[in-house]
Amino acid sequence: MKKTLVLFCFIASMQTAFAQSTDSLFLKYSAAKSDSLRYEAILAVYKTYSEGDPLIFLKASEKFLAYCQTNKDKIGESLATSTIGFCYRGLGNTTRSLEYSIKGFEIGIETGNEIALAVAKAILAHCYKDTREYQQSIKYYLAVLEIGERVKNEKIKSMACQNLGEVYLSMNKPDSALMYEQKDFEICKRIGFYDDFGYTLLTLGGIHGKMGNTALAVSYFDMAIEDGLKRNSVKQLNWAYTAKAEFFASIFQRDSSIFYAKRALSVIANTGFTNYKLNAAKLLLDNYRTSNVDSAFKYSEIYRIENDSVFSAKAIQQTQLMTFENEKKQQELIKEKKIAEQHRKQNIQYAIIALGILTFIILFLALSRRHITNTKLIQFLGVVALLLVFEFLNLLLHPFLESITHHSPVLMLLALVCIAALLIPLHHKLEKWATHKLVEKNKAIRLASAKKTIEELEKDNTN
Repeated sequence: MKKTLVLFCFIASMQTAFAQSTDSLFLKYSAAKSDSLRYEAILAVYKTYSEGDPLIFLKASEKFLAYCQTNKDKIGESLATSTIGFCYRGLGNTTRSLEYSIKGFEIGIETGNEIALAVAKAILAHCYKDTREYQQSIKYYLAVLEIGERVKNEKIKSMACQNLGEVYLSMNKPDSALMYEQKDFEICKRIGFYDDFGYTLLTLGGIHGKMGNTALAVSYFDMAIEDGLKRNSVKQLNWAYTAKAEFFASIFQRDSSIFYAKRALSVIANTGFTNYKLNAAKLLLDNYRTSNVDSAFKYSEIYRIENDSVFSAKAIQQTQLMTFENEKKQQELIKEKKIAEQHRKQNIQYAIIALGILTFIILFLALSRRHITNTKLIQFLGVVALLLVFEFLNLLLHPFLESITHHSPVLMLLALVCIAALLIPLHHKLEKWATHKLVEKNKAIRLASAKKTIEELEKDNTN
């Protein structure tokens, strides 16, 4: 009883410390002044989360989302929403993970922020990788890689390459996997980025195992395990032990496979990463199926429970539906963006036309006040100015008429006839009034100028 109480207190204290650390990391994000610093803050959050209880991280992420929404920080809202999706992935709820990842992606599109889009697309790719929809996963990882190259962020490129190697390995394409994993290895070595280096090592082990390089494969697995022990990373150790167990199973070394599969299960015992039991339990089930009925039954139960929670038919069906809806939504967003761009260009053109007409009218009025201007020219320019104004009004009214008549030719014709019936008489009246006024004013100016000239000549003759 005493030991249980001590253990409970220890877990509670660890959860409190973790919650405080994530809060401080989110504050670090809020203080970041550039996209690269925001990404560093998010990386720090994920690094802290990777060894903590995903449920606590989920609560902290919800709090961060509320903070961003209150402060109307759309970039932060996208990152927080995607992070919630990442948390659900850690909890083994792929459907909810995909749901929030898609939301984060949609908000990221609204902002147009490259970092927000990179994070959202990466988590979307993780979801598709988990549900074995590898083509979708590759599509999004390649998009993340493009963003990394565009913004010149080596860590984004590293993450994309590492996961692409892993996906191609799962698809049994070791050559493609090796190409991307080698790129990731080189980037990590060049910039000294070792946060996820253990996963790179274990993927390289899997690749060389597929290629038949047994000694090299075991060497990479051992380096991955050593890195996991050094970092005290239970998740990394689980993955490395599982990968090594799978490799030994593939070369029919049954005892070694059982040994490392058990290690993979024991390392995540009493942690929040119960969903990572699946592969190790399946390995043990396969190994014990013909030799130890009791053990086979035990691990079959573990496998059945985890398999039902992660890969049930309902979950996969919902995931496929959400994938379809996401693609449809993306197409609609692209269409809306094009329409908005067209409206923006149209509004700019309207503004330029209005400015041009206004400039023309000002120049026309200035010209009419000059005594050297011909009366016929004033009349002609007056007609042109009025035509421009009335045609511009007609141009502005046209989209409005289309919307209220729903593009009906008959209704459009009737509406235009009614407008013409009002504008044409008004146009003629204004034309006569304006040209008459301006011509008379011009005549007065010319007469005054002529009188002044005569007076000056008479004065000269008198002198």
